[in-house]
Amino acid sequence: MKKLLLFSTALLLLVACGTPKTVIQSKKVLKGNWTLDAISYSETGTFDVTIFNDVTKDCFEGTTWRFIPNNNSGIYTVNDTDCATGDRNFIFTVQEIDKETGLYDFLLKPTNTKGKSDTNSGFRVQLAQLTESSMQWQQTVSLDGKPFTIFMNFSKTIE
Repeated sequence: MKKLLLFSTALLLLVACGTPKTVIQSKKVLKGNWTLDAISYSETGTFDVTIFNDVTKDCFEGTTWRFIPNNNSGIYTVNDTDCATGDRNFIFTVQEIDKETGLYDFLLKPTNTKGKSDTNSGFRVQLAQLTESSMQWQQTVSLDGKPFTIFMNFSKTIE
């Protein structure tokens, strides 16, 4: 009886501290191939924005993304031949931030092909919308001391 009580308590703690169900469901939807269709801003005008310290907005639009949730890794590929093309590896995590709204933080860290980060730095975006066919990320940065939001709209690639 004592062992059963101890086992039940351990199981309860494991479940209570585990990954929220909504995060698990989000990873299932996220799995697969996506295309970054469009990037827009919260402000009007022309801005010189480099996304994830990599390439410009024009180069980033049209990138293809592959998410592998079982090991929280992925690859995105810059396809525009006017840019530094090729694969970029990353690791990611999805963290629930508000149970009522269902919004998430999405943390993306660039890595080498072996999954190691050279700088140990990453980028936080808000996973604002996720369905079976579309996804939107929002990244808020500061421009002249004011919030400036970058919207990244993805569509799922049919396999």
